[in-house]
Amino acid sequence: MKTSRILLLSMMTLAGTGAVHAFDPAKAPARTEVAFFEPENFTDVRDGNLGTERGRDATLAQLKEYIVSHSRHYLTPGQTLTVTVTNVDLAGEFEPWRGAMFNDVRIVKDIYAPRIDLAVRLTDADGRIVKEGKRELRDQAFMMNLSINNNDPLRFEKHLIDDWLSREFRPVKSS
Repeated sequence: MKTSRILLLSMMTLAGTGAVHAFDPAKAPARTEVAFFEPENFTDVRDGNLGTERGRDATLAQLKEYIVSHSRHYLTPGQTLTVTVTNVDLAGEFEPWRGAMFNDVRIVKDIYAPRIDLAVRLTDADGRIVKEGKRELRDQAFMMNLSINNNDPLRFEKHLIDDWLSREFRPVKSS
């Protein structure tokens, strides 16, 4: 009994040591980290005319998840993309002068274009900075874009993100 435990422990130790030596940072999966800098000061991420913190956090969580999931198509193994969102202004506005029934209805017009400001840093597998800087995502013609999912309340912002990723990075081909 004691011998089998010692044998099992030594096998696990050897396997763990081999895994550590076999790890190659250049082959590690690419990853994206997203943070929001002072989201309480963002121009407009409200879920209603008065808005709530919970609504803001839910909207930002959706944007974060979208950036993380879509950026992986543009990063090579071992790269890390760090995105700090510094401001968000969702497409549309709440127009309280329309009356109490419209307090939670976002009115989307050409004059209420979406805007997202980012600070970006891309590093390679060795930790060297490949790209960095500030980006201001804008689309004054956002109403002209075709959207597959017209029921997605963040479709205009997601289009901004897709457009930025495709301009900033080249898609990585799957092998």
